[in-house]
Amino acid sequence: MEKPPAAPSSSGSPGQAEPARLPLVDLGRLGFDAGAHLLVKHGLAAVAVGESIRVSGQAPGWQAQLAAWCQAQGHALQTPTGWLRQPALLVRRGSAQAGRWRHAAVAGHSDASQPGAVAAQADPAWGLAARGAAVEAGAPAFAFRLQEKAEFWTDQAGDLYAQAVAAQWNADTDIDWAQAPEPAAVIEDAIVQVMTYMVENENAALIVPARFLGELHPHYRELQAALAIQVADEARHIDVFTRRIRRHGREPALSTAGGQASLQSLLAEKDFSVAGFLLSVLGEGSFVNLLQFLQTYAPDPLTRQICRLAARDEARHVALGMSHLLHRLKLEPDFRHRLAQAVEARHDALAGTSGLNEEVFDALILVGAGALSADALALGSQRVQQLMQDMADGRYTKLVRLGFERGHAQELASLHTRNFM
Repeated sequence: MEKPPAAPSSSGSPGQAEPARLPLVDLGRLGFDAGAHLLVKHGLAAVAVGESIRVSGQAPGWQAQLAAWCQAQGHALQTPTGWLRQPALLVRRGSAQAGRWRHAAVAGHSDASQPGAVAAQADPAWGLAARGAAVEAGAPAFAFRLQEKAEFWTDQAGDLYAQAVAAQWNADTDIDWAQAPEPAAVIEDAIVQVMTYMVENENAALIVPARFLGELHPHYRELQAALAIQVADEARHIDVFTRRIRRHGREPALSTAGGQASLQSLLAEKDFSVAGFLLSVLGEGSFVNLLQFLQTYAPDPLTRQICRLAARDEARHVALGMSHLLHRLKLEPDFRHRLAQAVEARHDALAGTSGLNEEVFDALILVGAGALSADALALGSQRVQQLMQDMADGRYTKLVRLGFERGHAQELASLHTRNFM
């Protein structure tokens, strides 16, 4: 596009150059069906709204094509008498684009005033658009249930996602499956029972974030990514625990009604914060203790290796849940009462169930003992009691960090489901 020096206008609107002095866009023989509109589009982008450019061309019917394009795009084509025979036509840049596009920023929210900022509330009309994109008027609205930032957000989501990406491990290449000497049958049976229990817990830990992931407005992409990789972590844990169960030719062991009822209560929770509190902070926090117990006392290198890698992932899930709750409680201190009520209600609902099944508890004693003898079992029982204390202490510490008074934190920590998760 050539642009000769502007000269004072002798006619037309104030500040508008004489036609001969206007920038010229020469289409040559290029038709609008072959990309000529791009030349006009970029020519108009170089001038202000209300200013004009000249357009010339040689392709058959280029004038009519230009007229139709201008009408569709909201620009004004000046059509003097005999305009179809004019060597060049004037196009005035219009402002209709402002009506056609609705910019993806929330008016009146200071947190959305900067590029890339995260809005306090996502507009359903933004739909699946990238954050900060312009959204064409008339695009469909999407009914994402989670669109109020305070209900799920944490500023650490992006960092935790980056950490998770860097810490990903491969079940085939990062685990030495050959390091699996078969323990005594009674100990191997115990490992299989514990792993069976762990798989059903990890099924719940996968489903809960996956359910919320489908309800989260994609404007909050950092949390979306963090939840997605958490789901991937749990899927990998289920895979390796199952492979460990079958490593020496066995099949999964017992799953009890009490354990299933405990996990069902997690899936029934609809509030993101409450579900994360029960699952990630209390449940997975205790699960980290369990994995560390197995990493210490499992009889074979394979099981210890699996549990070490899984514990690292679970600790990150706990960090995500804690960071969100700290964020929400800073905004809504009274929400702490809702969390306490959730613990109490879940405890009452599960009071008639058996909680942790006897087979799992006995299996943990055998793993801690390493042998079926009186002295070994006495030691194994002590180790499991210490595990239970470590779990309770971990819950207590997290509750205090969330702002619960110490006595109340102690009470709530003791009310957590006997099924650990």
